[in-house]
Amino acid sequence: MLQQPPLWFILIAFVCAIGPLVFFHEFGHYIVGKLFGVGAETFSIGFGREIVGWSDRSGTRWKVGWLPLGGFVRFVGDENAASTPVAAEAVPEELRSRSFHHKPVWQRFLIVLAGPMANFLLAILIFAAFFAALGYPRTPAVVTSLAPQSAAQQAGLVPGDRILSIDGRRTDSFEDLASYVLLRPDERVTLEFQRDGQRRRVSTRLARHVETDRFGQRFEIGRLGVYAEGREYVRLSPLELLPTATSYTVRLTRSMIDGLWQIISGRRSVKDLGGPLKIAQIAGQQASLGAFEFIQLLAFFSINLGFINLLPVPMLDGGHLLFYSVEAVRRRPVSLQAQDWAFRGGLAFILALLLFTTVNDLDSFGLWDRLERLIG
Repeated sequence: MLQQPPLWFILIAFVCAIGPLVFFHEFGHYIVGKLFGVGAETFSIGFGREIVGWSDRSGTRWKVGWLPLGGFVRFVGDENAASTPVAAEAVPEELRSRSFHHKPVWQRFLIVLAGPMANFLLAILIFAAFFAALGYPRTPAVVTSLAPQSAAQQAGLVPGDRILSIDGRRTDSFEDLASYVLLRPDERVTLEFQRDGQRRRVSTRLARHVETDRFGQRFEIGRLGVYAEGREYVRLSPLELLPTATSYTVRLTRSMIDGLWQIISGRRSVKDLGGPLKIAQIAGQQASLGAFEFIQLLAFFSINLGFINLLPVPMLDGGHLLFYSVEAVRRRPVSLQAQDWAFRGGLAFILALLLFTTVNDLDSFGLWDRLERLIG
């Protein structure tokens, strides 16, 4: 079992992970905004008091805040960092051609969408670089052996069976099967497989297994109990790299959505939700394992950041996209008062979620158990 990295190392790794991801996200907003002629007043990585900053020739203030938990681009016409619009008449006449909120709704939609899309693009580029350097990992979804008393054995699978799909989702490789199974402990699934040229279908309940990682952290996973051999790293042509990396990113995003839905539907504990402290711990752990593991983690974090920002929560990009969609249908913007109340509610939700996940993080670190032992 590996020791946890020291606190100073975790903090450095956290900043090195979050900083580039936030920059890439906000730069997506910024560059598309510039493309449509929108002026940017501030480009900030982090919140709070400015640590370091400079102003460019166009008047944009580029700065780094002391709290590295996000960032923002404040465009001309924004009231605050959340891009709350000011009243149209409050924007001086000479600035309206560069005002974000005076642009057509389709341009505002694309500018906001560009942030999350930049995070997905970053993940795609990282995976494409890995596939170019190492090859694309692929193991045939053919059973070579089974664990005794496993769900697969109870379902009647035998070595040589090729698993074609699980719950209707294609399994082109063993990795596709594993990513689906891991998220579904103690759930019933339907397998379609091929044996001697014939398609067969069977239902079984996945086992619940407690896994311990290299740092001693425990978590529950689903287990089917099949093993496959023959992993190979397929060399891809330059034309195949981006499509394959995009497909890989889509599958990871789908797994993320599955995990979130399981928490919402009550099939998975809300204790599985992690916050900034957990993110920092994971960043430190992966950085301690090496550059490859850390960069791979950046890709996963980037997908996470892009996905979360697409959720239709006011204050997040998804909330703005929802308002612009309503505006496009109604052909008039949502009132400033309604937006203000929505942003207040969104802020309250985010702060509550931050508090809840922080309590979860402290619980996963064993803080409450230590306090209970001290008090007892």
